[in-house]
Amino acid sequence: MKLEGRCAIITGANQGLGLEIARSFLREGASILICARERARLENARDHLLGFAKEGQQVLAEVANVAHEQDVERIVNRAVEELGNIQILVNNAGIYGPKGTIDEVDWKDWVRTIEVNLLGSVLMCRYLIPHMKERGYGKIVQLSGGGATNPLPRISAYATSKAAIIRFAETLSEEMREFRIDVNAVAPGALNTRLLDEVIEAGPGKVGSKFYERAVKQKQEGGAPLDRGADLCVFLASAASDGISGKLLSAIWDPWEGLERHVLDLAGDVYTLRRIVPKDRGFDWGDR
Repeated sequence: MKLEGRCAIITGANQGLGLEIARSFLREGASILICARERARLENARDHLLGFAKEGQQVLAEVANVAHEQDVERIVNRAVEELGNIQILVNNAGIYGPKGTIDEVDWKDWVRTIEVNLLGSVLMCRYLIPHMKERGYGKIVQLSGGGATNPLPRISAYATSKAAIIRFAETLSEEMREFRIDVNAVAPGALNTRLLDEVIEAGPGKVGSKFYERAVKQKQEGGAPLDRGADLCVFLASAASDGISGKLLSAIWDPWEGLERHVLDLAGDVYTLRRIVPKDRGFDWGDR
C-alpha cells in the first residue's frame, strides 16, 4: 500500500492511461478525485473505480476542462474540502490536436491544444501548489512523451506542448525544492489508446505515411502496457521517490524501480532535456 493515506487529483482520468493510473492509486491505498470533460464517460469511470476502493477510500469525480481557470479552481477547492490534504497531482489530461502541416491546420485548434496540454497543467499546479506549500510536501507528475524529445511532423501542437511540459516540470522543480514538492515528467511509451485511433482515422495524408504506418503496426501488435506507466506514476507519487525531482523518466526504457538508491546521482542533468554540442558526438570542433 504505497499510497495509503494519501490523496490525489488525476486529470483526464475517464479512460486510457488516466483511468489506469486511478485504478493503480486506489489499489495502493489512495483516495482520489478524477476529472474530465465528458460527463457520461466520467461517471462510468467513477462507478468502475468505486469497485477498487476499500473502506476509508474516497472516489470523487468532477466534470471540468483544465484549460478553464474557473474549472481548475473548482476542482482544487472540492478536493481540498472533501479529501483534505492533497499530496499528489497527476496532470494527465491531453489531446492530440490538429493534424497536418502548420500552414494547413486550423489555428484555433492548434492554440486549443496548447491550452489543454500545457496551460491546463500549469493552471492545475498554480492552484494546488499553495496548498502543498502550506504543508511542506507534495508530488506533481506531468505526463509527457510523444514528441517531447523528438520532432513529430504534422502533429506540431501536440509535440510543442509536450516538450514545453518537460521544461516547465524542470523549472517548477527548482522553484519548489525548498518546499519538498517533487515535480517530474513521465513518458509512458507508445500506448494503444484513443490518441492512436485518432492518428489512424486521420490517415497518411494528414499525419504522414511513415507515422501512419507505424501507428497501424502498433495497433496490430499492441503498444506499451498501460500498467507500466501507471506503476511509474505510483512510484513518483510515493515516499519512495522523495527527493527525486525535475526528471523525465521513461516507463518502458528507464530502470526507475529502485531509483531512490541514486538520489545523489540524480542531482545533475541525468534524465533532463539538454542541448547536444559537437563534442557530445565526438567532433573536434565547436569549442571556443
